[in-house]
Amino acid sequence: MQKLWDAVIVGAGPAGASCAVWLRHLGLDPLLLEATDRIGGLAARNPFADIWTVTSPNQTGVQVADQIARQVRAAGVDTWFDSQVRSIGRRSDSFEVRLQRGEHEPMAVVAKTLVLATGVRPRELPGHEGKQYSGVIVGPGEQIMGTNFAGSSVALLGGGDNAFENYEFVKERGARVAHIYARTVRAQKQFVDRVPASDLITGSVTVDPVSQTVNGHPYDWILVLYGWQPNIDFLSGLSVALDARGFVQTDMQTTQTSADAVYAIGEVAQRMHPCVPTAMADGVVAAKAIEARLTNKT
Repeated sequence: MQKLWDAVIVGAGPAGASCAVWLRHLGLDPLLLEATDRIGGLAARNPFADIWTVTSPNQTGVQVADQIARQVRAAGVDTWFDSQVRSIGRRSDSFEVRLQRGEHEPMAVVAKTLVLATGVRPRELPGHEGKQYSGVIVGPGEQIMGTNFAGSSVALLGGGDNAFENYEFVKERGARVAHIYARTVRAQKQFVDRVPASDLITGSVTVDPVSQTVNGHPYDWILVLYGWQPNIDFLSGLSVALDARGFVQTDMQTTQTSADAVYAIGEVAQRMHPCVPTAMADGVVAAKAIEARLTNKT
């Protein structure tokens, strides 16, 4: 007989991991599914110091993710890595989650409740979605960290914190020229103040990834840092309401979505300012709501 899990949690970032640990300690049986090879979400690929989380002084995002992973293991949470969810179907009293786990044959797991903790992925160049170009890097993270920028010219596209933080990174890595192109500047003042006015170009931006030019100027590298979009491609089988930006709408008290017994936490729902502490708090809220549901607590 196929096992019936109390909850299947899709995504092992801070939100999903927190939810799984709490459910386990509350006496329930969750399954944590992660599409990559590690726990921690975006934090697991962030080499910058986490100056915001008061319980993690002087630690990088990678180190914070390692701590989260240790807690998941200590709690005894069943965790499946390299598990890509393909689709989700609803049964009369449960959910069937169909997935591809590594090189294994496609399979399905069944659960009483479903938690969406799939986070976000970088927004691509408009009109060039799904395409790859030499010299163009989409989103912050490992690819930027592993690139040698010494002596090169770099264009950074975006007006948020990531563009300004990565400006400092590429300059430290020896970039000869670095320019930020932003339609509007949304980054924190402390970041903006550290960028010379001559290196910040605001207004309309025209990008040609084939010729590697921005507003007609050629660059060795173009870094696309246009923010994030939710990872919800597999949700077509469920009727889940989204907000105007495409993120999953939830009840603020329980994290439940418009679909019964489906919860959404962390950056996929954008319920609060996105960061590690708020994501973990979301996981707690969802876990307590699921416990109340499955144990008939009021």
